[in-house]
Amino acid sequence: MQSVVLDTPAGIGARLGWDPKLSEHDRKRILAKQILSARLGREEKSIVVERESPAQFGFHTQLFARIEEDELPVVIRTASFRGATVCAVAEPGTHFGLDLRDLHPDDVTLGDMKRGSHLFDEDNILSLTAHWTRVQAVREADGRGVRVKPDHVRLDTGLTKGWVPDRPIYYRILDLSRDGWVITLAYHEPEA
Repeated sequence: MQSVVLDTPAGIGARLGWDPKLSEHDRKRILAKQILSARLGREEKSIVVERESPAQFGFHTQLFARIEEDELPVVIRTASFRGATVCAVAEPGTHFGLDLRDLHPDDVTLGDMKRGSHLFDEDNILSLTAHWTRVQAVREADGRGVRVKPDHVRLDTGLTKGWVPDRPIYYRILDLSRDGWVITLAYHEPEA
């Protein structure tokens, strides 16, 4: 699988990988291992990345990592679209979310984006995709994911800050787009 390091803020490491022959789950694990290997100075083969067991029906499992029997104190987030996956790793307590799309959304994805974005010019595909990925990243950072309707997410006019009105937390938004993929990271920087 080909992968590249993404330019992220301090404390968050991220990589984009693509290989349509690999399953989404394999891409997630490989990327997480690459990030953790670089972060810890350990060989990739010494790191085990697993998916937690579902606690109940509809439970969205998370990845966790360990070396031998010791679980690593990190948060792993991923997003996949078609044959690509983006993975980010941060310290526990870091609130962040990711979204990944390609520059040429299909008709179904375009329909979803138009229903949830409420932009003045819904026919500008680049603008619509940029808006949509930011909304999705904020939803993931918020932690409630699909329980927050896309049209409840608010973005500033520069598309660099997002929030959900019922919570007093704001997320910085970074465009990490690369190689024809639209990638967005939303993260919370605690006040100093």
